[in-house]
Amino acid sequence: MSHSPVWHPFTQHGLGEPIPLIDRAEGVAIYDADGKRWIDAISSWWVVTHGHCHPRIMAAIREQTERLDQLIFAGWTHEPAENLARELVAITPEPLTRVFYSDSGSTSVEVALKMALGYWANIGEPRDCILVMEHSYHGDTIGAMSVGARGVFNRPYEPLLFDVGTIPFPAAGREQATLDALEAACREKPAAFIVEPLILGAGGMLIYSPETLAEMRQICASYDVLFIADEVMTGWGRTGTLFACEQAGVAPDIMCLSKGLTGGSIPLAVTLATDAIFDAHYSRDRSKTFYHSSSYTANPIACAAANANLAILRDEPVAERIATLGAMQQRQLDRLADHPRLAGHRRIGTIAAVDVVADDAGYLSDLAPRLIGYFREHGLLLRPLGNTLYVMPPYCIDEDDMTLIYDGILAALKV
Repeated sequence: MSHSPVWHPFTQHGLGEPIPLIDRAEGVAIYDADGKRWIDAISSWWVVTHGHCHPRIMAAIREQTERLDQLIFAGWTHEPAENLARELVAITPEPLTRVFYSDSGSTSVEVALKMALGYWANIGEPRDCILVMEHSYHGDTIGAMSVGARGVFNRPYEPLLFDVGTIPFPAAGREQATLDALEAACREKPAAFIVEPLILGAGGMLIYSPETLAEMRQICASYDVLFIADEVMTGWGRTGTLFACEQAGVAPDIMCLSKGLTGGSIPLAVTLATDAIFDAHYSRDRSKTFYHSSSYTANPIACAAANANLAILRDEPVAERIATLGAMQQRQLDRLADHPRLAGHRRIGTIAAVDVVADDAGYLSDLAPRLIGYFREHGLLLRPLGNTLYVMPPYCIDEDDMTLIYDGILAALKV
């Protein structure tokens, strides 16, 4: 491939690593123009649910392109957005009755933070502190970075980030310390607490219990602190249920959704909120308007893709596929149980992870690039987080391809 002007995300171009040119995709695999096949073992950054180029989603996109491509959403509306909003309200926790569209996980979090601060300002009790969980990640825009873990990813941008209150991660055996810290912080009347329910993604696939999630939610409710569930990664079945909050019986005040919302086909995000949050902005006073938008808010083509995705969830045995995938993951993970270079074997729903034991295990070590290079050469799209290897494939994967993924992991550890 000749020199490209493209600047890729999370890519250090100075290392000169190969960047394959992908020509097409189908199901669990991506292909270059010569037909070389890679198993997409991470669902292309956790977005592809049912498989690449799912026929029903592709057909919905094609059909919508012939009707309505784009429409300003400030004061105008269209059927794909209306239908999608009604369906989202029907399948999410009952108190969530309002749907605000945006275009990515990061922007859905920005919207959630602004909704929370706007709520308190508009009811005459301004609060400005946001509580976050240690090791969390909520996106790469300014507000989303501010409520995520600080480190090499955002150190140059520190002057732009706002201060937050940080609650320790509820590691096994240390849950009470987390709950005590959250209760102490809530006494100071923060605006909101934002969490990734049950599993922290970019922080290293760190898993905690539904019981802890439920207790955190209860503490926030008892102190009148808004509870924001960032289900951008955890939604759409990844943790074994449609939304991770279901496993804890939790209904958040605000929920962020993106990634698998369109089956991974096209960018779209939503932030759902309760009537109370909407009503705080509902007024004859225009100064209480929720001032947020992007040019492509509720793009009709993206909404059509999302409606097709929800139809697949309704009509097809997706829950059974998710359960089958979880069982496959567990069988393969068990193969790694006694490997001397692996530790911290863990799984939730369709997500499996292990930690590679190494002296240079930090995020900037050479371990992850070496592994990524090996996987790329051997037909696997895997992208470790530092020394954490994780597998999160589309739901259509079969046992043969799953075995190839874990065979590749075992082979890479010998190099």
